[in-house]
Amino acid sequence: MIALAFISSLLLLAYAALIIYYHKGWKSLPELIPHTTNAAGQPNPNIKVTVIIPARNEAAAIRQCIESYLQQDYPPHLRECIVVDDFSEDATADIVREYAKNGVQLVELRAILSPRHINSYKKKAIETGIQHASGELIITTDADCILPPQWISEHVRYQQQNGLMLVAAPVRIHPVNSWLAQFQALDFLSLQGITGASHSRGLHAMCNGANLSYTKAAFTAVNGFAGVDDLASGDDMFLMQKITARFPGKTGYLKSRAAIVDTAPMPSWREFFRQRIRWASKARAYTEWSIQLVLALVYMVNLLLLGILIATIFFPEYWWCSVGLLLIKILIEWPFMFSVGRFFGLGKLVIIFPLFQPAHIIYTVIAGTFGQFGSYQWKGREVR
Repeated sequence: MIALAFISSLLLLAYAALIIYYHKGWKSLPELIPHTTNAAGQPNPNIKVTVIIPARNEAAAIRQCIESYLQQDYPPHLRECIVVDDFSEDATADIVREYAKNGVQLVELRAILSPRHINSYKKKAIETGIQHASGELIITTDADCILPPQWISEHVRYQQQNGLMLVAAPVRIHPVNSWLAQFQALDFLSLQGITGASHSRGLHAMCNGANLSYTKAAFTAVNGFAGVDDLASGDDMFLMQKITARFPGKTGYLKSRAAIVDTAPMPSWREFFRQRIRWASKARAYTEWSIQLVLALVYMVNLLLLGILIATIFFPEYWWCSVGLLLIKILIEWPFMFSVGRFFGLGKLVIIFPLFQPAHIIYTVIAGTFGQFGSYQWKGREVR
């Protein structure tokens, strides 16, 4: 038990150095002040933008997403929205058709693809949307997201000011009144903070397809998803890795409160684990050694802490060891979480962050383990 605690302590030291590094990176990332309409010094919008929304069985959410797109302050003649229906089995396509008069286009995969099984429908949906796109800049989001009014404008402004090929942007899970939603919101805060910090430090490529933009030229230059289209997940990060390799220094993180996209939490623990296992499944295909090292360190820290927590069941005299290491982990993460939470308007939620630590450790180990082998269910389909 003492030996296990010693090893955990060493790993926690390395973990502390990593979190401090991320925290400094997040703080050093400049925050963009939201623009005001026709403000002096703002770049004139002069590029066509295509918003692509892949959707499968999203009848409950797609209407709200489209309505938020229609409220964008970006000139209507310079934007278009393409919803790609991914073989939905509900009324998703029918709802999208209602907005044809507003210029929202519907593309149905079933009219293009044969019903044969492919492993990455979402990549195929995005790729199909881009084939139909007339915009120079592609912005992707998910069908269960709500877009702030300045969302497109902020992407265009940041991309134009910095000459970027790809822009990652912030996503927030709103903590509705349930412990599960609050847990997901906190977990997602940490991922978003790491995403911003990784861009600031140039450590490794991270992004989320719910709020991502890239030039159509960059997508074409790297041959889209070719080479990673056999993987069920990773329509965002694998594409970013390819664009980063092809255009070094031409990616960035849009740290703007006016660009924060809100997404819904998973409705149940079962769906939550399926989502996180799907995310974890792409880890084995990452080509960057830095992200592989980070993922291994995070997994080992949580695995050893879980081992110590379980060991105290059989050796209760060592309870102080497990509690002490748990408190150390909380203290390591707290300043970083509070800084990120304040930007996302969830600073008060971080106060209860320590209460979720045991659940977070267990979930990290389970998702990290099961994500590395086998297949899983996602939206009614089994993928690998």
